[in-house]
Amino acid sequence: MTAREISALVLSDILRHRTQLDKALVTHLKHNTDKREQRLIHELCYGVLRWYHQLIFISNLLLNKKIREKDSDIIGLILLGLYQLKFMRIPDHAAISATVETANLLGKPWAKVLINAILRKFQRDQEEIEKQIHDTPSARYSHPAWIINKMQDQWSEFWPSILSANNTYPPQHLRLNIQRHSRNDYMKKLRIMGIDHCASNLVDSGIIITKPLAVEDIPGFLDGYISIQDFGAQLAAPLLDCDTEHRILDVCAAPGGKSTHILELYPNIQELVSVDISADRLLLLQNSLDRLNLNSVIIQADVSKTIDWWDGNHFDRILLDAPCSATGVIRRHPDIKYSRTMDQISELTKLQQALLVNIWTLLKPGGLLVYCVCSLFKEESDEQIANFLSQNLNAMSLPIETNWGVLSQFGRHTIPGHDESDGFYYSLISKKT
Repeated sequence: MTAREISALVLSDILRHRTQLDKALVTHLKHNTDKREQRLIHELCYGVLRWYHQLIFISNLLLNKKIREKDSDIIGLILLGLYQLKFMRIPDHAAISATVETANLLGKPWAKVLINAILRKFQRDQEEIEKQIHDTPSARYSHPAWIINKMQDQWSEFWPSILSANNTYPPQHLRLNIQRHSRNDYMKKLRIMGIDHCASNLVDSGIIITKPLAVEDIPGFLDGYISIQDFGAQLAAPLLDCDTEHRILDVCAAPGGKSTHILELYPNIQELVSVDISADRLLLLQNSLDRLNLNSVIIQADVSKTIDWWDGNHFDRILLDAPCSATGVIRRHPDIKYSRTMDQISELTKLQQALLVNIWTLLKPGGLLVYCVCSLFKEESDEQIANFLSQNLNAMSLPIETNWGVLSQFGRHTIPGHDESDGFYYSLISKKT
């Protein structure tokens, strides 16, 4: 199967069934194992979803009749054609020809005339279309209106830079195991190999690779010296401030970036327990532990049902990386802009509240809970913590003594386009003795 054929099918799964982009790619990439073609598929699918709200706006302007839902692969193909014309360096004639021909490969030759007409009309009318894009916020910023409105309301100073950052290619952030290798020595190795990079100003373990590499090409990855992890996520482990006698719980731990960082940063802790409901994601955690030569107690369970998995021994430190809207990591997961809805936010805040309440009982008096979400919405961050503190008199908010991010009432945010990281929120809560 060709790159455009597979890309149309991936987009069809997302548009029709709201399948996650990562899962759709795994399903369809098995039909094409050529690495160059796979890179093109990634570029096309991520690009179309990054600019979906602008591309669908253009498509609706040019279509005389709405395409049926069962032909979502043709909708995807139109968006692919528009993306190539507007954002890629492929010659226009080649992009149009290949996209039109893909309708044949999908078994829908009737769509060839339609696709050709739309793409050529876009070529002719692009100047006028750009004016209409500029006058329509959801198309101009390529975000759904409800996200734009919430960002404007909650982040009046930062919202333009947040939306702009969301539409960029994410940088490749590495986390070095500083127990095994110094950052200066590792960067010397990168310089010798001709790999462009720079050190993070946010975290001591962080390195930016200017031109992203495949994992197998990252020096030291297979040997366990290095992991891929956004700098914002690397802020979690240092906040736990662990001692050797501490027993740590990582809640919603898979796929394991924070668990492995805890073990790297605090190699002599008594025990780390990593709990997650997903067997598939816990397998990724186990693979990372094996690659890094680390050990954690892994438990597959619904974390909120503590009676099913907790042994009764309390924890000194708990990291709760709660399920959230993920609006802070849109540049890495652009399908969030399409799949996430405003109605889901209230359901997520209820889930976060339930997790906080249940996990709090597992913490020792004098212990510390780190609450984390990769969301920029106040309902999932400060408002969530304010509600928790008001209902738990033995809970006390602690200041995060640092200069990174943006200070809020009960924690700190990192902001895409402002900090060198994705968008994360952290809050420290101590349990009174």
